[in-house]
Amino acid sequence: MLTLEPIAHIRSDFPAKFGIPRQSGLVEELEALIVFEPPWQDDNALRGIEGFSHLWLIWEFSQNPRGSWSPTVRPPRLGGNQRVGVFASRSPFRPNPLGLSCVRLLGLERLPGQGTALRVGGADLMDGTPIYDIKPYQPLSDSHPDAVGGFATAAADHRLSVRFPPELAARVPEKKRAALAALLAQDPRPAYQQDPERVYGFGFAGLEIRFRVRGTELTVEDVLRLPAREQP
Repeated sequence: MLTLEPIAHIRSDFPAKFGIPRQSGLVEELEALIVFEPPWQDDNALRGIEGFSHLWLIWEFSQNPRGSWSPTVRPPRLGGNQRVGVFASRSPFRPNPLGLSCVRLLGLERLPGQGTALRVGGADLMDGTPIYDIKPYQPLSDSHPDAVGGFATAAADHRLSVRFPPELAARVPEKKRAALAALLAQDPRPAYQQDPERVYGFGFAGLEIRFRVRGTELTVEDVLRLPAREQP
């Protein structure tokens, strides 16, 4: 039996699952750090990695409850009430709780006492997610321009206009605003939740972002600072 150990953990702006992009690369403005565990804090393991623009991450859905698996799942983008096969989806509820993400390599950073970390863009991982392997993306073999996206293709066209009052936007660190706006435009709600009066909220960069959606417009209602213990 194969035994896996995390080689690294990610540091991202998401303290919980709600609000995270549904796939990697959808919000390129998001930045995160991959911090290696002591046995793998060896710069030799990263030699040559700066020559690649993108990386594949293999990681664990570490916050999903364990239990018996189901051969079918209900993807949120299909409204949560249409079933497809688990292997025809990227659902986190799988026989083995492994995720796969393609991220952009933005650079290498030296962290005091923690070795060299990788700064990446477009990650769809919650803060603290364990990473089991990193592989370079190869355009020659990994890119398939004629690929067909199945049921996910139609769902990808759903985008919202975002109304972000300036006085609330000012509460968000300037370098995080573009990422947050792009994230909100993706519509963080589950597809089956369409109540125009409901106020939703999720954690981002030490803040709670509260918003409402009416039709195709998302309005930010409030931006609150999370208690320090809840910050990523």
